[in-house]
Amino acid sequence: MPGESAIIRIEGVEKRYVLGGEVEVLALRGVDLEVTAGSYLAIMGPSGSGKSTMLNILGCLDRPTAGRYWLGGEDVSRMSDDALSEARGRRIGFIFQSYNLIAQLTVLENIQVPLFYQGKDLRHFEARCAELAEMVGLSDRLHHRPNQLSGGQQQRVAIARSLVNDPLMILADEPTGNLDSKTGQEVLELIDRLNRAGKTIILVTHDDRVASRAHRILHMKDGLIDREVLNRPVPTNAIGSSS
Repeated sequence: MPGESAIIRIEGVEKRYVLGGEVEVLALRGVDLEVTAGSYLAIMGPSGSGKSTMLNILGCLDRPTAGRYWLGGEDVSRMSDDALSEARGRRIGFIFQSYNLIAQLTVLENIQVPLFYQGKDLRHFEARCAELAEMVGLSDRLHHRPNQLSGGQQQRVAIARSLVNDPLMILADEPTGNLDSKTGQEVLELIDRLNRAGKTIILVTHDDRVASRAHRILHMKDGLIDREVLNRPVPTNAIGSSS
């Protein structure tokens, strides 16, 4: 998006793993990338391409062996473990394939989890969390637990949870991998709606149909960005609240 500064910038990022104490694997081989606010980016690639390592680096779940990563102007590649964890909780919302909800907690409590880890007083955020539940169509499920919800409803809880700290970006890892086609389509339309509202989305997928919704598609191969496709998705209508 011309005229906007990058909220994500990585330069010369490498990631090396040592397996069995002897074998060194270079999973990322000097990757450069910029992502501006409001972007919708898909990352694709076969097994071993480096896309999972890229996900971990972008999500501040791991740090590069070499190179730099700036997130919202902060050099997260040089942070301590505690500072990196704090930046992750404050700057990034996660949507996982397996939802990663806590079985013992209600919908409302699951949405509150990132606030708890940030040490915030949950009582001050109940109204906001309820509003997020309503936004994803779950206002009548606030006190249900995950085992009382469908897969699509659980993923909607995860989407609401990803928004609770108003993060710089949403990182979605195969968000429809455990859903049937119809429910997966509804979840993707909800993610589309978040992007149209201005949220930066980075989506990791192996599915061409899922990636086709993004504005930029990065194809990774052998630890590098092999090619980039600029895409113009057909606009979709905002979805209703049913699951």
